[in-house]
Amino acid sequence: MFVSPYAKVGGLVWFARMVQKIRLRADGKLPEDYQDYMGRGFDGRCVRFLGIGYDNLIERVYEGGTDDELLKWSFDEGRRPSQEAILLWNEFVIKRGWRDSDSPDNELQEYKEHYGLGHRDDVLTYFDFFEVDEGRKP
Repeated sequence: MFVSPYAKVGGLVWFARMVQKIRLRADGKLPEDYQDYMGRGFDGRCVRFLGIGYDNLIERVYEGGTDDELLKWSFDEGRRPSQEAILLWNEFVIKRGWRDSDSPDNELQEYKEHYGLGHRDDVLTYFDFFEVDEGRKP
């Protein structure tokens, strides 16, 4: 149902997924479990990285356009990160949940347990969790 968090738009991970969730919510198709995370977590980090407001992004998504067009708007509205900054962003979010220094040591494990994946030792990051939970990774 969801695009992988690893899918890239303009070299940037997460953006396509964030935009898809906005579209799904607008269509009344976003599962309840995802509602509370809208604009928070990875979404919040992504819009702050781009220097745009989440509500502004929602309005722009509602106007329509491809993911590439929406990212271009984000660059124009906020900031255009360098290729190095995009690399750092990607590496940071891809590894979230693994050896984080700004959250409790067991946060990902508790999250996994809440969703029935506590037994999965191969789920080391939140991106791993999304891949397994959404059936893209066995």
